[in-house]
Amino acid sequence: MWRLAVVVAASGALAMSGCANNTESGGSETKTTTAAKVEKVDAIANSVPEPIKSSGKLIIGTDPSYPPNEYKDPAGKIIGFDVDLMNAIAGTLGLTPEYRASLFDKIIPSVQGGNYNVGMSSFTDSKKREEQVDFVTYFSAGSSWAQKVGAGINPDDACGLKIAVQTATVQDTEEMPARSKKCVDAGKPAINVVKFDDQTAATSAVMLGQADAMSADSPVTAYAIKQSNGKLEAAGEIFDSAPTAGRSRRVRRWLLHCSRHFST
Repeated sequence: MWRLAVVVAASGALAMSGCANNTESGGSETKTTTAAKVEKVDAIANSVPEPIKSSGKLIIGTDPSYPPNEYKDPAGKIIGFDVDLMNAIAGTLGLTPEYRASLFDKIIPSVQGGNYNVGMSSFTDSKKREEQVDFVTYFSAGSSWAQKVGAGINPDDACGLKIAVQTATVQDTEEMPARSKKCVDAGKPAINVVKFDDQTAATSAVMLGQADAMSADSPVTAYAIKQSNGKLEAAGEIFDSAPTAGRSRRVRRWLLHCSRHFST
């Protein structure tokens, strides 16, 4: 089970439930709900580091190409359920959220370098990433594949096929190497992994026939299928759904306070 987390200044992340502002674009119907008003909680806001508190802003790095988690609406505004969550966090801390679009693989280095206070982009809490940053997880998901309707692709027998993934995601760094190795070990051709800087391009590659299938976090794959106007369907079931443990180290106290506030 991929455990997704928000990466925070020099290390850290959040575990909390989602909030309520969601706009879906790209399909035949658009639904909008109004976010619940979030009040500043002084007991939590007082623990925010002074430089951030004085600025009045929480600078957030995100890759807005991963709907429905984080993406841009037709006007170019960054939205999604992760954004709803971070808006609520910022409000609780008495800060104004400021989102900065980034390539996914640049976010953690930019957080480490101090360019962002927070990285919020559907990060999987993996042991490798825990060597760089700390995590508190806020929801769990598996991975799943999408294909053109009727393609008949089996993720467990994809040797020699072109599979689209977003660069630096767990599908790129863990899933595809493991699957491809099984192919080679069985004397079959390796998977031809087609990497893209953003998930939108990976999805488009399947739609345009440039890739046979794509793999992404299960909510993202489900959303891509829903928005495809009947052109895409699931290939196989959601997998890697066994619970995994994530350990938090050196997590910022103010973010832990905030996570507990939302989870109670």
